[in-house]
Amino acid sequence: MNYLAHALLAGDDADCRLGGLLGDFIKGPLWPPPPGLAPAVVQGIVLHRRIDSYADSHPAFQRSRQRVSAERRRYSGILVDLFYDHFLAAHWERYSPEPLEVFTAGVYALLGERALPERLAQILPAMRAGDWLAGYREPAAIGWALDRIGEHRVRRSNPLRGAGGELALNYRGFEGDFVEFLPAAMDFAESFRLPRPA
Repeated sequence: MNYLAHALLAGDDADCRLGGLLGDFIKGPLWPPPPGLAPAVVQGIVLHRRIDSYADSHPAFQRSRQRVSAERRRYSGILVDLFYDHFLAAHWERYSPEPLEVFTAGVYALLGERALPERLAQILPAMRAGDWLAGYREPAAIGWALDRIGEHRVRRSNPLRGAGGELALNYRGFEGDFVEFLPAAMDFAESFRLPRPA
């Protein structure tokens, strides 16, 4: 799952949503909680990690990874995360009553008012100006994002440049996997967020 899906799956609580968005930027143990992070932010980071584990073990997500060409299979998790954000943006009205642009504006506002890890703070202005999250509706935006990841985030030589073309090669297959996966992921996330009995 990528930024858009993690923001949605984190629910409506601002701190938990922030944690869901920080999950790719804060590594290591969360106990004791890192200084400056509210308990609900930590809970959102934990949820982010649990969702990633849940996705990796879900049959639909595994099928999607197998659809990626052998050349790029090592990076199939990255590709599928972004492909699923594309389908979430493209089918947004199925999963949220809030218009996508309103939702993404709220996400950018939340990030803009909080202290962020350096890497996220650096990309936030471009993310907000280009509305990357809603822009995922366009397959070309997915290709652009994968090119950037290949250039700037993966240190070793990699085949991510041009990897957006993988989406077009099996679009309906990936879409079917996503439609199967997301409702299950939403149920999983909701059960995590429910108050625990005392």
